[in-house]
Amino acid sequence: MIYRIVGAIVAALAVALTVGLAWFVAQTPGSVFSDESEHTIAPFESSGSMTLITVKPGESAKSIGTTLQQRGVVRSAKLFEVLVGVTGSQNSLQAGDYEFDPGLPAIEVVKRIAEGKTASRDVLIPEGRRLEEVGELLEKADVIGKQDFLAALKAHYDEPFLQQTRLTSLEGFVFPATYSFNRKEKPEDVVDAMLRAFQQQVADKVQFEGQNLTLDQVITLASIVEREAENPAERPLIASVYLNRLRLGIALQADPTVQYAVAESAASIASYGYWKKELTLDDLKLVSPYNTYVNPGLPPGPIANPGLASIQAVVRPASTNFLFFVAKNDGTGSHAFAETLEEHLRNVEKYQQ
Repeated sequence: MIYRIVGAIVAALAVALTVGLAWFVAQTPGSVFSDESEHTIAPFESSGSMTLITVKPGESAKSIGTTLQQRGVVRSAKLFEVLVGVTGSQNSLQAGDYEFDPGLPAIEVVKRIAEGKTASRDVLIPEGRRLEEVGELLEKADVIGKQDFLAALKAHYDEPFLQQTRLTSLEGFVFPATYSFNRKEKPEDVVDAMLRAFQQQVADKVQFEGQNLTLDQVITLASIVEREAENPAERPLIASVYLNRLRLGIALQADPTVQYAVAESAASIASYGYWKKELTLDDLKLVSPYNTYVNPGLPPGPIANPGLASIQAVVRPASTNFLFFVAKNDGTGSHAFAETLEEHLRNVEKYQQ
């Protein structure tokens, strides 16, 4: 009986100690385990901005704790080290870049590093951007540099759909989406993530049966549709116009392809950006394989990276006899479509005053 009482007392003390430690850790992130229990440290005055900490491979808890204290993430390196021991995370601390909000409890700091929750950047890659623009977005988000991204596009990748393309450029196959990347990612890993998204969202899902177009041709035409369709609902209609013109051997005369060709000039990019809005007659005569006013058929490859909706519009276009369309300039991005040149000219006169 005595042993049972003693055992119960010991168990109660253990529970009380555990609860007390948990309360101490959770409620007093700035307290210090020290030889003098009455000793306290004044609260750290944070600037309110995120703090970036790099944990090196094999770095000890003591070393990490020292860095965290020096940077103001935790108020005590010793506290961090003790928490690592209490949680059994000594062998779980993972290398990488970490971002911490000011005032984050020390136990949460330990948890993030032990679970490898490194600093990440959510990067939105919108539809219809060319590769150089994607590189600029990644650089702005501090993921990788633009030139590093462009260089990584020339590496070898293993996604199955790449066996179906004869193109030497990955333009068109960098899938537009929101990605979560760590700071200073390996450029090849960034590219691979985007190609893998294309494989999963397009190559593995879109039904290409019933079309006389190759994968390269579908993505090339979809990239033109993406740049033309300001009103998303019109994608299948615009796709039908271009498919009808291809079938009849009529030049596409697609402005976005000329914009792409014009932007091959660094001087033009400096003056007008990647997509020159007001094309001149000289622009329409530009000698380039991408100029669909001069050359019949599709351009040599995609002019941008289309989204899933534009790709589906090419694969499943509207059933029309339209051969022309012109912007209505009504603020909605809508177009007026026509089957004949005469009807088209009337639309031009009506909407292009």
